[in-house]
Amino acid sequence: MLSATPRDPVASMISHVFLGVADFDRAYGFYQALTAELGLQLKFCDRDKPWAGWVSPSAARPLLVIAAPFDGGPSTPGNGQMLALLAPNRAAVRASYAAAIAHGGHCEGEPGLRPHYHADYYGAYFRDTEGNKLCVCCHAPE
Repeated sequence: MLSATPRDPVASMISHVFLGVADFDRAYGFYQALTAELGLQLKFCDRDKPWAGWVSPSAARPLLVIAAPFDGGPSTPGNGQMLALLAPNRAAVRASYAAAIAHGGHCEGEPGLRPHYHADYYGAYFRDTEGNKLCVCCHAPE
């Protein structure tokens, strides 16, 4: 049975997102720049494992984690899978997209309105240094 304590339903639905990486240092530089533009803070980094995680300063979860796959196998991005990160405004979408591209990301769709999703959907799409597809989006009007 679920708790009767009121909570944010989205925050309570997701514990963490884990993205496998082969080149931890390169991926870490990419995500450190991207998450800084979104106001996320580094919660942990252990280069010996290697893994790192970021979180919103206002909540303990969900976490965004990058790491070498635990099974020791190669990291490969999934086709049709994408992580969408919420930006507080359109300027943050543009800044995070620019940071991603400047740190080795590859464009999959420049920042802009996507009215086919809804009238105020503003997003940018790119791949990280490992080939994982990401989106940064804002749902609020300008």
